[in-house]
Amino acid sequence: MEVALVTGLSGAGLRTAAKALEDMGWYVADNLPPELISKMVDLGLESDPRIERLALVMDVRSRLFTGDLGWVVRELDSKGVRNRVLFLDATDAALIRRFESNRRSHPLQNDGQDGTLTEGIAAERLRLAQVKAAADVTIETSSLSVHQLRRKIEAAFGGADAAMIGVTVQSFGFKYGLPIDADLVCDVRFLPNPHWVPELREHTGRDEAVRDYVLEQDGAQDYLDTYHHLLQLTVDGYRREGKRYMTVAVGCTGGKHRSVAMSEALAAMLEQHDDLSVRVLHRDMGRE
Repeated sequence: MEVALVTGLSGAGLRTAAKALEDMGWYVADNLPPELISKMVDLGLESDPRIERLALVMDVRSRLFTGDLGWVVRELDSKGVRNRVLFLDATDAALIRRFESNRRSHPLQNDGQDGTLTEGIAAERLRLAQVKAAADVTIETSSLSVHQLRRKIEAAFGGADAAMIGVTVQSFGFKYGLPIDADLVCDVRFLPNPHWVPELREHTGRDEAVRDYVLEQDGAQDYLDTYHHLLQLTVDGYRREGKRYMTVAVGCTGGKHRSVAMSEALAAMLEQHDDLSVRVLHRDMGRE
């Protein structure tokens, strides 16, 4: 098991880090008291399937968190668990600006004599000084956008799968309605319908005869090549924006012939990209 201990200053981007790790396949537990970390790791090791990557987010919201993670790291080492500590930092000015824009108070703001935001931030810095000094990875987020922070998290903890985007290519029939979870929709009803060819009617777009009939029509291959290029541009944009999943819906009238054949062909083109994880679904095939 690999464990990431995520901590840092309130307002420095802990929630963004947690979401980024979760999108990369880490199991994330937020606001967990340090005393429960060992038990959480044991549960992960004993679960079926076993949790391979566990991220634990800790900050001063938990009054039990004193900022000392040294004993936690030693305990994890004794279990043979690989672990790293990620610390997120930011300047006082950046933190104050973020708290004021969100209209939220600092967790330690009311613990001080004056009850000011500045006092709360100072108290938190003092409490977390020890863990910051011992952190394996420290990211200063003052000048980072959400997307830039995600990319730094991915570079530090993503491994070979950091840039992987999951693409679902789903065929459907327009007469049954649009898929509500589609990010992109393409309409292949411009192609001749095999339904009107008696020897093809009972077959589906996964059968060789129907597939060849559809893909050999004028414009079919040009459409696939153009849409493939469009998806490449879209995937690049998704990656920059930190999005990791895409659903492409390919529709014909009934979702049995043209959309199925074109979905399979488009998926085969996308599978040539090493940074994409592709799966194909046929929502309405057989529904008739």
